[in-house]
Amino acid sequence: MPSSASICLSFDSEEQLDVLMTALMPETEAPPTHRSTVELKKEGICLTLMIVADDTVALRATINAYMHWIQSALNVIDIVKKA
Repeated sequence: MPSSASICLSFDSEEQLDVLMTALMPETEAPPTHRSTVELKKEGICLTLMIVADDTVALRATINAYMHWIQSALNVIDIVKKA
């Protein structure tokens, strides 16, 4: 059964969000699986992920993957700022 989710995340700055969008766009254009699709939408300093998946297992996996990628990118941004 198809499943979907919409997740809205707020960030510290528009610059931070732009870096994240650049990092995530390749994943939306060439997803690792065809069981889900993700659309990214930027609104001010908020990022909305709109995920549609074939089933709840694919939805959960996609959400987990994107949250992991976002956290990794934020960690890199933080390290670069401190350097």
